[in-house]
Amino acid sequence: MKQLVSIREAVPSDVEAIHDLLCLYAKDRIVLPRSQEDITFYLGNFVVAEIDGKVIGCAAVRDFGNHLSEVRSLAVAPALKGKGIGRALIEAIIAGMRIKHPQFRLFALTLTPEFFRKLGFQIVSKELFPEKIWSDCAQCPKRECCDEAAVLFPFPSEEN
Repeated sequence: MKQLVSIREAVPSDVEAIHDLLCLYAKDRIVLPRSQEDITFYLGNFVVAEIDGKVIGCAAVRDFGNHLSEVRSLAVAPALKGKGIGRALIEAIIAGMRIKHPQFRLFALTLTPEFFRKLGFQIVSKELFPEKIWSDCAQCPKRECCDEAAVLFPFPSEEN
């Protein structure tokens, strides 16, 4: 029997589950670590995936202004990877962006660019995002040997 996954905006009772998911991946340096206080402060940026009321995935969007936003803190419970949950989270983010921002550029820095390419993102140069480089990359432990690729979702008017 297939379990129904729902995607929704995060609420305060999700903070601990989001934190726990991110810690799983932060220890392997896949995502940047985030404190519960940081998650609480930026909770409005998060969407979560849940099954039977249990949070099993999360993702956030950071708005850099000037129609530029970043997908960050994407995590899915390890036992459920490969089941389409990450895809559903990104699709929900894109749908929300289309409603809130008619013109937008949505990017991510990722170890799995092929995942994003399947969702319509294009591989691009990291230098397109100086806002990201100055704010987060400057403090990242991998800044001198970054192994992430930059991907960009095209403006809605550029899609085929």
